Amino acid sequence: MGPAFRGRGQISLEFLLIFGVLMIMLVYSVRVATFAKDSPSVDVLRVQVALEEKSLADVISGTINQVYAQGPGSKATGYAKLFYLRNPDYLEKAWGVKEPRVLVTYGSLGVENGTCVAVVNGTGNTTLIPRGGDKNVLCSPSLYSRNLLENGTVWNGTGVIVTVNGTSRNIYGLVIAPSNIPPVVKITVEWNPDEGEAWEFNETAGEIRININPGG
Repeated sequence: MGPAFRGRGQISLEFLLIFGVLMIMLVYSVRVATFAKDSPSVDVLRVQVALEEKSLADVISGTINQVYAQGPGSKATGYAKLFYLRNPDYLEKAWGVKEPRVLVTYGSLGVENGTCVAVVNGTGNTTLIPRGGDKNVLCSPSLYSRNLLENGTVWNGTGVIVTVNGTSRNIYGLVIAPSNIPPVVKITVEWNPDEGEAWEFNETAGEIRININPGG
């Protein structure tokens, strides 16, 4: 009975060790799947959201560049596939904001003039950091040099209060609820000299429509 007893004890010990390892892996996988606060996965989520913000900014600036290069009367279309920017829970956990909104604006908010995308707080002021490792506003430079940050007419009067470099200011842009963003956003840009500068987001069509007017 002695050897048999030791065999059963050894099997039980191995079972407990395997069970313990499996439990640790399960807990970690749950934390990753739910993006638990203060877990390493939040940093990964923040990177994914930032990359998607930059991708949207790049598509918009790229489409504007096409039209600007072609001249008056030209028109171009681009498409941005989005996943993280459509989920308010992801945005809250990534940037620590409440009732998140996706801000799309155009000007010198970042390092250079161009399209800027950020996640802002829907309930109050948001601190935007355009430079460094903690950057939370992603910009894409453009050939079309026009600062529209303080031009409410272009954005139908929609704006938000943000703090940039320690100074609070009101800036204008498209302020979009994540739930209104489709999986693929269509960006249509045209240069109609008979129309003024204009940006709008059509929720029904899932489309951002832009008219540039360098001479106007």
